[in-house]
Amino acid sequence: MDDLPQWALPKLASPQVELRRRADGATILANALPLGSYPRCLGDLLVANAAARPDQVFLGERTAGPHSPWQTVTWAQALTRVRSLAQALIDLGAGPERPLLLLSGNSIAHALLTLAAMHVGIPAVPVSVAYSLVSRDFAKLELISQQITPGVVFVEQRKPFIPALEAAGLAALPLICGDASPGSPADPGPRARTVERYESLLSLAPSDEVDRRFAQLGPDTIAKVLFTSGSTGLPKGVLNTQRMLCSNQAALARVWPFLGEDAARGRVPVICDWLPWNHTFGANFNFNLILMHGGSLWIDAGKPGPGAFEATLANLRERSPTLYFNVPRGFELLVPELEADAELRERFFANLDLVFYAAAALPQRLWTRLEQLAIAARGQRLLMVSAWGSTETAPCSTAVYWPIERAGVIGNPMPGTEIALIDNGDKQELRVRGPNVTPGYWRDAQLSDAAFDEFGFYRIGDAGKLADPTRPELGLEFDGRVSEDFKLSSGTWVHAGKLRLQAIAACEPLVEDCVLAGHDRAELGLLLFPNLAACRELAGLDRAATAQQVVSHELVRAAVSRALAAHNRQHPSSSTRFARAILLADPPSIDANEITDKGYINQRAVLSHRATLVESLFSDDRDALTVGTVDCS
Repeated sequence: MDDLPQWALPKLASPQVELRRRADGATILANALPLGSYPRCLGDLLVANAAARPDQVFLGERTAGPHSPWQTVTWAQALTRVRSLAQALIDLGAGPERPLLLLSGNSIAHALLTLAAMHVGIPAVPVSVAYSLVSRDFAKLELISQQITPGVVFVEQRKPFIPALEAAGLAALPLICGDASPGSPADPGPRARTVERYESLLSLAPSDEVDRRFAQLGPDTIAKVLFTSGSTGLPKGVLNTQRMLCSNQAALARVWPFLGEDAARGRVPVICDWLPWNHTFGANFNFNLILMHGGSLWIDAGKPGPGAFEATLANLRERSPTLYFNVPRGFELLVPELEADAELRERFFANLDLVFYAAAALPQRLWTRLEQLAIAARGQRLLMVSAWGSTETAPCSTAVYWPIERAGVIGNPMPGTEIALIDNGDKQELRVRGPNVTPGYWRDAQLSDAAFDEFGFYRIGDAGKLADPTRPELGLEFDGRVSEDFKLSSGTWVHAGKLRLQAIAACEPLVEDCVLAGHDRAELGLLLFPNLAACRELAGLDRAATAQQVVSHELVRAAVSRALAAHNRQHPSSSTRFARAILLADPPSIDANEITDKGYINQRAVLSHRATLVESLFSDDRDALTVGTVDCS
């Protein structure tokens, strides 16, 4: 790597950590940088930005397709509208125990209603759009509704959400929507409800009650309830307090000081982002970063999926980000476009300070290609970083803020946050304590108590290790989920997270994800979710070919067989060698909790939901399987 050009680095803090041993043998890591002070609430940031940069664009979106004009809201306009919307929520009966439930995806209306709710102490509860528009039984939405008992519901468009509203018991609640006609009556049905047009609420005059409630906000005020994505179980309502959200952004500003210094000189952060606000990454990291530093957020209606990524490309051609955030699947689609389109490449890298990946390790091949693209576009290497945390940690527990050469490093503890490394089998379990950590779960004292150990550390369930035990300042490496690892019948441990990534890499681009099977068995098996587009191309099939036809095609099965056989030659031990595999024709099911809307696979749920298939996979009667079996020898 020494022959590569130097990095173009923004100003970063120097990585320094403090390490101590607890009496019980645990290792405690903390950042040497003090956290310092942080804002009282996110609303104070909105007020400050409206005063400091009233005419600057805060939010922008396209409402009529990927090539339509941008609709924008300035900081001053945002504050005015937030106060009016706060009055509307009070009038409609929302309150600290009757939250605002947001069912639609990212939009200016969604953002301002969220800020309005938080402005007067009403928890905002954004919910995955998939629970309303993709789910078939609406079970998750009904569960959330019963837990939250919302006071007001928001949807961008009413008609698509009517089945979900009815099924989840939300039909009688006041509804705010973008497409209601002025003065429209309540929806017909067995129960009447108030229907308010979003635009009509923007002209309300805020009363003194809005100011009184805003003045009462404090660090312990619940700002949001974010439901976990269900990657390890059913969704849980995580309390997000103002202290969590504000301290986390203050900690990030300490390790990325260029954000504050650039903003003071008038170069504010610019983000073009699709990541959903029902997830902590998009909502608490990205959105709150813009609040913290007075930047501009261009809402990307695209996402890394079939038929939707074109919108992302159209937006990036017009809005050059200073910071770019995505998940590995997003980079998988973006990198070939950057390689093929010089104009897009120039626009993308023109103002970029860093690239941030999260949700999973970025494959090294993508890392290398991104680095080469940056060098071609700007003559210097680009800083690529990551972080680690969860919905319960607002979201960052660690962050990378120095140049790293490869994916997998998750950084040092954030200022003010402590990380405990506790021996757990042949791994080290990570636990977290700090002002960014949730006090617990919405109306569930038992679950809240169980989430913390006797020292007050949150049990996040992940494993990690020092990248270099002799130099702890070089950060931690992610080492999988403690609960996902299992033993073969021989007693040998299988490190599922690491092996899953190896399987995907071995089969790329034919496999999107996979689940390992083999608990208490003699050998390992694989359930493979295919990349149908790549498999169709390999087999010469058109888009009309069914998933069954794709996974049973001889060329597809042969290619995957060769890939797994090559992996096995390099990893011959029983805990790393795949003895049996099958390509699945049925995609992971959100209703069965097998996958989240952001693409996380729930290994436990897949194995449980497809238990009969797993038994067939390990059966000596190979005729028990239908299509998609793969020879791994």
